[in-house]
Amino acid sequence: MSFSKGVYQMKVLIACEESQRVCISFRERGHEAYSCDLQSCSGGHPEWHIQKDVTSLLNENWDIIIAHPPCTYLTVACNRSFDTGKYGKQAWERMRLRNESIAFFYKFVTANCKKIAIENPVGIMSTAFRKPDQIVQPYQFGDPYEKRTCFWLKGLPKLIPTKIVEPEPRRIFASSNSMPEWYCKLVNLPQDIRSKERSKTFWGIARAMAEQWG
Repeated sequence: MSFSKGVYQMKVLIACEESQRVCISFRERGHEAYSCDLQSCSGGHPEWHIQKDVTSLLNENWDIIIAHPPCTYLTVACNRSFDTGKYGKQAWERMRLRNESIAFFYKFVTANCKKIAIENPVGIMSTAFRKPDQIVQPYQFGDPYEKRTCFWLKGLPKLIPTKIVEPEPRRIFASSNSMPEWYCKLVNLPQDIRSKERSKTFWGIARAMAEQWG
């Protein structure tokens, strides 16, 4: 931590972020921010990226920790895959992995830091932990897309929308179900790339974090 040109420089850890969008947003405002992920970064700044298990960093002296724990087994969208009658051993294995994911989420809940934000989609953590402090949408921050994003906060205020815009029309299927168009367009990508793209923080939300929490 230091003072630079009258601005308080904070040390910020963005956990489970390979895109570096939140990291870059904090760096643009003069903070010492680092992304951390088991994967290499795709944001173009490897000098700001720590490629290792983030749990080994949680007890360091951070001013803010912003975490994006993997949601594969936490999101409400995967609930149907836990049907043991239908999927048998696969469902039991998914349940085991969900329990591991819940335990990993709690690593951030209990981290030794006064300011913590944990981001995830709507899912099991609303009951396994508690309801989120707020749910935001990209279209509240200038990006015309839908993606319900939950935040569990400690020592941080709720994000205030910066620019509310009209989200793009949803794709409607023959079943009358609908889905955000941007989400549908990723369906044909390889699974690993599709997961990365779907999990990225939209720029508007990333910048709002840096502006309002930094």
